Amino acid sequence: MTVPRRRAIGAEIVDGGVHFRVWAPAQESVSVVIDGNATALEKEPRGYFSGVVKGGAGTRYKFRLEDGDYPDPASRYQPDGPHGESVVVDPGAYEWRAEPPRIDDPIISEIHIGTFTPEGTFAAAIEKLPLLADAGINVLEIMPVNEFAGTFGWGYDGVDLWAPARLYGEPDDFRRFVDAAHGHGLAVILDVVYNHFGPDGCYVSKYTPLYFTKKYDNEWGDAINFDEESVCEFFAENAAYWIDELRLDGLRVDATQSMLPNDVIADITRGARAAADRPIYITAENEPQDRRLVKELGIDALWNDDWHHSAQVALTGFREAYYHDYLGRPQEFVSMARLGFLYQGQWYAWQKQPRGTPSRDFEPRQLICYLQNHDQIANSARGERIDRLTSPAKLKAMTALLLLSPNTPLLFQGQEFAASAPFLYFADHGAELAELVAKGRREFLEEFPSIDTFIAPHDPETFRRCKLDWSERDSHKDAVDFHRELIRLRRTMPKSKPEGAVLGEHSFLLRWFADPDRLLIIHLGEGELVLDPKPEPLLAPPAQCEWQTEWTCGSATLFTARARRPASSSADAADRKDRDRAS
Repeated sequence: MTVPRRRAIGAEIVDGGVHFRVWAPAQESVSVVIDGNATALEKEPRGYFSGVVKGGAGTRYKFRLEDGDYPDPASRYQPDGPHGESVVVDPGAYEWRAEPPRIDDPIISEIHIGTFTPEGTFAAAIEKLPLLADAGINVLEIMPVNEFAGTFGWGYDGVDLWAPARLYGEPDDFRRFVDAAHGHGLAVILDVVYNHFGPDGCYVSKYTPLYFTKKYDNEWGDAINFDEESVCEFFAENAAYWIDELRLDGLRVDATQSMLPNDVIADITRGARAAADRPIYITAENEPQDRRLVKELGIDALWNDDWHHSAQVALTGFREAYYHDYLGRPQEFVSMARLGFLYQGQWYAWQKQPRGTPSRDFEPRQLICYLQNHDQIANSARGERIDRLTSPAKLKAMTALLLLSPNTPLLFQGQEFAASAPFLYFADHGAELAELVAKGRREFLEEFPSIDTFIAPHDPETFRRCKLDWSERDSHKDAVDFHRELIRLRRTMPKSKPEGAVLGEHSFLLRWFADPDRLLIIHLGEGELVLDPKPEPLLAPPAQCEWQTEWTCGSATLFTARARRPASSSADAADRKDRDRAS
């Protein structure tokens, strides 16, 4: 008998009890164990086992296989961690209150729940949501919350991909967080890791070795076997689950270059969209910058590492490791504003191969740009924020470029109030595994010759230091006001690609031909920018118009074209000449 289900696998409450379904083609039999009592499941085609067993919300269980009892690979909750019992969750018990917001012009903030507040929980994070909305942020990108071993971690070594981490709260606590965010007009997208499983607490191979393959290389462990239909279904159903049962507004798919063959990404995006009753927003990280993800596989926007790397070099002069092929010059920012990626197939010396694919036909919103994210802050000696590594004038100019340009901007938690907390790599593992993880991290950082210090990922103090100090939002009020005003101005800016021109060794402009025309001048050099003479046609205002200063911070200035007022006196004429000289 076919039992109606929301998702293909896991434990779901139905009439008469709980319907369990699991994929275990390596097993001759599978039973559900509840309170020590085992109930055999019926074997289906293609290696699935299923059946209805007496129980309900809160029922603890494991699956009994030939060599022992193990958690459900699609467990919705692991209250005792990845090695403990799974728990049945009723997704319909929570009463949703707020309607999900529409995502039109995303201003994203990337958040790690464990360090976002001192408590590091979903409940504590809810209290800070009004402050994010006040700054103008409208999308929260939550770093992975799937269950993982230990007491702290980034979340990218998850092993129970369907279970919100016990460290942050219960599943309904996550629902309350999402609901509260919606109430403040904030959409929530979740960072999902579909390129590997973590090393501690992963039991899927007990059900079948078909989850993994040696066919493809993977830098984090065994590669996922996406050539197997049921493995693809596992991940596509997981994507749909977060949208359906947790009411998330989208996903950010991590390191898609390690999901091979890449066609599985289309299965995942289709599954997620089919589970939604509204448009959702799906972004992705792809190190080779493969255009197929946007053009063919259903991704809405790609992270643009090129933009970050050029900005980092422009702000700091640091050109080690993967920054080697960037100069941070004005031409790079003009080229990216007009053409998208900086590397679109030309030679990339650091990797000793061509990098990137053409993005000239991308819409600006399809590329996500950032000055900081979790990886890039941590990939430094001390996990320092960018404001600790450059001058205030340069940072203001680059922040203006980030927030006023039509690409989708992403901030990292606390960036809008110049948070001083570093963001380091942290992961809590047992002694032997902790040493292996530390060794791998140390070897990676050796790519940066100037890094002469190493901070142990498994030290609890490493994790503690990364927690935001929210009192700084008051003491750094100027930073909040600065970001809020730029985001307000962003709402008035054209969404089209601008024209651009280099004005000098450290200066450039972007010009939008719109109604009205806008002109953004960025100066990353020392002292004032002097444009005399002005042999650049993009500096010319439209006929019968003049440039009026809309906003300035000294190192960046935004002008709007306004109808030229008739000069009614010599004083007015002198004033107009002064404005022309200033522009």
